[in-house]
Amino acid sequence: MVLAADQATKAWAVAALDDRIIDLVWTLRLRLVHNTGFAFSAGRGLGPVLALVAIVIVAILWSSRRRVSGAWGAIGLGAIIGGALGNLTDRVFRGAGWGRGAVVDFVDLQWWPIFNVADASITVGLAVVLVHLYLSERRGRAAAQGSSE
Repeated sequence: MVLAADQATKAWAVAALDDRIIDLVWTLRLRLVHNTGFAFSAGRGLGPVLALVAIVIVAILWSSRRRVSGAWGAIGLGAIIGGALGNLTDRVFRGAGWGRGAVVDFVDLQWWPIFNVADASITVGLAVVLVHLYLSERRGRAAAQGSSE
């Protein structure tokens, strides 16, 4: 679902924002940019390397999915994998050569780097997984203390 939503919103952004900026509310606006780097536009020109790294990360996350317990853990992991696949899709298919494509970004807060649905999914997914792990650890400790009393 994340991959489909990401690619659909990017297709819309490429078509609708090519020659304009849409101001929405406060500092939120929609503005099309193409990012050949990774977070905060660092690593420009490293597209093929970034594509390979993304493939490895997705493979590791996918292989670890059985170790994630609970619905929230699965949702968070799915959001991370879907987001990574969304940006990987751009790198593979939006360029002149394999991995040389630019990621389409279009959500501009004007005080934070411009991002897309995939980036937001990765961030939210990571937060969900971390909170889930923290709460699971706390429940585990509480259960261990309760059984030792």
